Amino acid sequence: MNRKLLVLAPLALAACVDTQAPMMPGAESAAPSLSAAPAQEFVPGEVIVKFRAGASSEARGAALQRMNATVRERIVTNAMRRNGDAEGLTVVHSGLGTTAAIDRLRGNPNVEYAEPNWIYRHNATSNDTYFTNGSLWGMYGDASSPANQYGSQAAEAWAANHTGSRTVYVGIIDEGIQFSHPDLDANIWLNPFDPADGVDNDGNGYVDDQRGWDFANGDNGIYDGGTRGSLDKHGTHVAGTIGGEGGNGVGVAGVNWNVTMISGKFLGRSGGTTTNAIKAVDYFTDLKKRHGLNIVATNNSWGGGGFSQALLDAINRGGSAGILFIAAAGNGGSDGVGDNNDAVASYPSNYLCTANGSYDCVIAVASTTSSGGRSSFSNYGATTVDIGAPGSGIYSTLPANTYGSYSGTSMATPHVSGAAALYASTHSGATAAQIRSAILSSAVPTASLSGITVTGGRLNVSGF
Repeated sequence: MNRKLLVLAPLALAACVDTQAPMMPGAESAAPSLSAAPAQEFVPGEVIVKFRAGASSEARGAALQRMNATVRERIVTNAMRRNGDAEGLTVVHSGLGTTAAIDRLRGNPNVEYAEPNWIYRHNATSNDTYFTNGSLWGMYGDASSPANQYGSQAAEAWAANHTGSRTVYVGIIDEGIQFSHPDLDANIWLNPFDPADGVDNDGNGYVDDQRGWDFANGDNGIYDGGTRGSLDKHGTHVAGTIGGEGGNGVGVAGVNWNVTMISGKFLGRSGGTTTNAIKAVDYFTDLKKRHGLNIVATNNSWGGGGFSQALLDAINRGGSAGILFIAAAGNGGSDGVGDNNDAVASYPSNYLCTANGSYDCVIAVASTTSSGGRSSFSNYGATTVDIGAPGSGIYSTLPANTYGSYSGTSMATPHVSGAAALYASTHSGATAAQIRSAILSSAVPTASLSGITVTGGRLNVSGF
């Protein structure tokens, strides 16, 4: 079941227009066998440069001068250092514009790759209006009450006393989470290694990361609640599907009634960037390595932009540490109709994680409806999208202690992330590769997904 296209990062974009407008259209040239992608956004004038190991300071300076660039930031995460990369990434701003600056580095022997700082956005659309009243169809099974054969079958797992464990962790790379929500508060991480005292007690570079970290704003406030123009609706909704507290007589129940969720907030009011996504992915890899936390997966309900070698490197570091990268397949183009990811890559779900050659750590998720159809908006791909999961009309937690229904591959993805955590809770010591295999091999054959996804089926939480 080897699927996604593995591509190498280019030093230039093909057919990309670069101005100083807020949104920048472009087409990725890293995957020549794919058709031209829809308009893609990147941060105007910014370039992520990976210098080759051993490049002298003079050579680096000459490259920056040729680009008419100034250094904005150097990124050397703990996960990079653990992986033997002490140089990291250099983020620059060029007065030439992104495309021209990248072109100036073509053939430079001191540069491994250079690429745009892509902008990502979440993959959800608002819809309408819990378990007992028939609203939470995505958690139902064919033998549960209420019942729906096209649900994730989570309720049948619960009936067998498989309700999760707080010793299993999931990272949510998204918007922030209302960690005080009455249906989430018991399942949100409280960092025991770094108490709130203004000191980076565990030395991971993040002071008082009590619930995780806000990479969009550079602080430990994972829930802004509107103070910065973001209500963190999307991240809170995703968290409820993975780990809404079950059996408490309140609101919703997630795939796991018990789990520990950590926020890696990188999406803000204007979306998120490649650089902040890399920091978030590496944050979880470092937490697992540094503290031995049983982080089995990160949930990635977002997309946009083109191929990024730097982000793929981070995903691979996570995969090598045993962390699955579960990603939304995407919600199609501007027409709202699902696209074929085999023909037009949708990142990050199209990445092929090699994880030191051991397994593909990425699971790409399509969205299904309560009647078993592929959601009209959902992307698909016979070799690039792995499995379907409930994503239309999904009820979950929202800020201000409320609930609501959203639709999107964003909503399907946390069902699969939740499944990974639930499997880990009942299969102690299972590797990421084993968890991935269990999820995909237990998929229920589904006509609407046959021939257009790798498994041809939908999520079955009770099947493993």
